[in-house]
Amino acid sequence: MTDLVKSMIPAAIIAFFITALTGPLLIPMLHKLKFGQSIREDGPKWHQKKAGTPTMGGFMFIMGIVAAAALFISRSPDADRALAVLSMALSFGFVGFIDDYIKVIKKRNLGLTEKQKMFLQLICAAAFIITLQIMGYINTKLYIPFLNKEIELSIGYYVFAMFAIIAIVNAVNFTDGVDGLAASVTIPAALAYAVIAAFLRAEGVSILLVACAASLLGFLIFNLHPAKVFMGDTGSMFLGGMIAAAAFAINQPLIFLLIGFIYFIEMLSVVLQIWYFKKTKGKRLFKMSPLHHHFELSGWSENKIVVVFTFVTVILSILACIGVQNYYNL
Repeated sequence: MTDLVKSMIPAAIIAFFITALTGPLLIPMLHKLKFGQSIREDGPKWHQKKAGTPTMGGFMFIMGIVAAAALFISRSPDADRALAVLSMALSFGFVGFIDDYIKVIKKRNLGLTEKQKMFLQLICAAAFIITLQIMGYINTKLYIPFLNKEIELSIGYYVFAMFAIIAIVNAVNFTDGVDGLAASVTIPAALAYAVIAAFLRAEGVSILLVACAASLLGFLIFNLHPAKVFMGDTGSMFLGGMIAAAAFAINQPLIFLLIGFIYFIEMLSVVLQIWYFKKTKGKRLFKMSPLHHHFELSGWSENKIVVVFTFVTVILSILACIGVQNYYNL
């Protein structure tokens, strides 16, 4: 554990500073290229003033994480597993980049169609699951948090894994709608999975997640309200890929319901809004979805939403770590 901490600390420092130092270089470049965010017309009216704020800022923390991984993960005993996690995150980030590119360059506000996005996400998820299988990291028994039991899914595990990965990625993507929210919520989520990975001797994955959290801290310098840059789908889908891949790489996907509770309710609010709208022929369950917009329209400031949602994630992440530690008698 001492050696692990010795790798974590410099990895976090490098990830943070590369991200923080990249901002002043990348943001003016994005301005110059006119990679500005378009704002939903049906969103909160005060969001219209954010139109033109540079997007694709996710490249900032992606560079920080990749640099830290290149320097420190190769020495860990499970370097192959950590690199598989990073590769899946990058593949989803690439899908997000295509989506951003279409929105910004092609001026199609909705980006990829739902079918196009789902097809690309299925490929990314399938490639990752196959990679884990080849490496020998697949365990078809699922740990049930706090019930002290595991269930065997057998072949059904692979179907569950693919669709759960896609659900997690899109849940994280839905959370990115208020300045600093997705990054702030992901910091404790990444650290929680880093702790659990350390418990389970997945050292490379643990280092990668600590680097992820540190990079996001550096990104928040520019992304907190009022944001100077947005992460875009490039960033949010990369983060979703990172969390989802880490969860399955260490066989702890169900604990996501605690660690990723905010992500989960954000996605659930969208599903419920659509269902209720169709069922009632036009009525809305929430003032707007995802859920953070409902609170905005209820009078909460963006900073209040970020603080409350992050605090909830911190508390639930601590409970998740305690639950896993007790189950494995660590």
